[in-house]
Amino acid sequence: AVAEVKLRDDQYTLDHMRAFGMYNYLHLDSWYQDNVYYVDQFGRVMNLSVTLDTALQKPREVFRLPTDLTAYDNRLCASIHFSSSTWVILSDGTGRLYLIKSGKRGNSASEKWEIVFNEELGSPFIIAHSVSFVKSDVHSVAVLLLRVEKDELDTKGSGFHITLEWVTIAEISKEGDPTYEIFKRRVLQGKSVPHYAAIEPSGDGLMILSYKPFKFVQDEDDKLEENDDAKATNEKKDPLYYWQQTEDDVTITVHIPQDISKDDIKVRFSPDSIRVTLKDQPPLMEGKLASSVDHESCTWIIRENKSLEISLIKKNEGPQWPELIVGDTRGEFIMDSSQCSEITESLMHLTSEVMNPNPEKENPPCNAQELEECDAFLEDSASLCRFDGDTLKVTHVINLGSNQYLFSVVVDPREMPCFCLRHDVDALLWQPHSDQPENMWEHIATFNALGYVQASKQDKKFMACAPDYSYAALCECLRRVFIYRQPTPLSTVLYNRKEGRQVGQVAKQLVATLEANDPILGFQATSERLFVLTTKTLFLIKVNSGN
Repeated sequence: AVAEVKLRDDQYTLDHMRAFGMYNYLHLDSWYQDNVYYVDQFGRVMNLSVTLDTALQKPREVFRLPTDLTAYDNRLCASIHFSSSTWVILSDGTGRLYLIKSGKRGNSASEKWEIVFNEELGSPFIIAHSVSFVKSDVHSVAVLLLRVEKDELDTKGSGFHITLEWVTIAEISKEGDPTYEIFKRRVLQGKSVPHYAAIEPSGDGLMILSYKPFKFVQDEDDKLEENDDAKATNEKKDPLYYWQQTEDDVTITVHIPQDISKDDIKVRFSPDSIRVTLKDQPPLMEGKLASSVDHESCTWIIRENKSLEISLIKKNEGPQWPELIVGDTRGEFIMDSSQCSEITESLMHLTSEVMNPNPEKENPPCNAQELEECDAFLEDSASLCRFDGDTLKVTHVINLGSNQYLFSVVVDPREMPCFCLRHDVDALLWQPHSDQPENMWEHIATFNALGYVQASKQDKKFMACAPDYSYAALCECLRRVFIYRQPTPLSTVLYNRKEGRQVGQVAKQLVATLEANDPILGFQATSERLFVLTTKTLFLIKVNSGN
């Protein structure tokens, strides 16, 4: 049986459910056609490669995990990622990471899985993504490890946070024998399990699509430096002065210390500037005024509450000043209520009491009442961020708004995985190109109405699509698999009587019911087949007949 690891009592949050409870136990090797793997209860990595439907082999063992998994209480499920056509990254779910040289996989004679690196990396994790790359003649493998960890400081939220650890393992030649060692470890932290997290093929950056933002956790030294900068910008000082204006004058109020008398104050007015000094201190206010004043009529007095009040008479009556002293942000402008209402009135013609007062009668705008319950998202909106591997800073942020994330799929294993987003009723597939800053996300395929259709499937567990976009599929927790084909031309033309138009093509929808009572644990799509894994059975559904 498949080595399913059920959630423990202390893994009760939605994030645990998303990361481990909805884990896909079936792993597709995108480098070889129709090649899937799973880990069984004896810790064996089992492979099924399909060449001919008529000659299906039994799943065969390609590797056995060295650890006795039953001895661990708090382990997670084992996870696999295929970094390249000859390299595999494997985790046994106890916190140990294996880098494996596999040779050419997929039933070939050269396939032999050998461990070239294995190390304990702390608390248990699952592998989110990995890439293999060569830089200046050094081979490296970068891996993303996902953990859900207890957060002692989080008293208001779930009490957990998510960490993504980005580990780079590089080849080091010692006495002619190449060995692999950890070259870099960096950690990002966030408050929700990412929908999508992938390392760029060059190993230079990272893309994360998540509901709540992630940021790098720095070392203590870096933290201190950052904090000093942050303090400088965050300390919001009380305003040095307050000012108000009418059409013909400006009033400034400055709070002054108790021990200052009338003789200690010097105020100098000129047609376009002002200077205020107390005793022998540097000027309290000084600079060019936003507009010119009648400097001979300007006055100042000291009020009872130890404040200095300065009155400036505008030379040109009427226009409002945008600021008092050019470039001085230490003051605060106070608007009186009559000015507020004047401004509101002047903007009234831009707004209306009635929502959409004169819509086009034929094309009414989208009506919120027409949205069905299943169209409402739990999450307000996710964002897609790209992190630079050197500076650890975010270089791109895209707010996805209501474009709900649906699933991700590997179309070309040499590129990053694609992600599918809902756009209105459709589902659009996007391919990231990390090497093209101008065209970093390319729209490569559309599944018509899939966004709408999937929203009504309340029990859906996994979604996938064929790497050649010929169909999309989703499965429920039990038994049922839905397949949505792309539109294809019809041999005979259909006539739609209601709308009086001819229909040249139709998109077929199919439903398959599996003969199994166990919950579905894994789901993968290739251009020809769907693979569906339950605890004790692996189903193959032939969707396209191939060439």
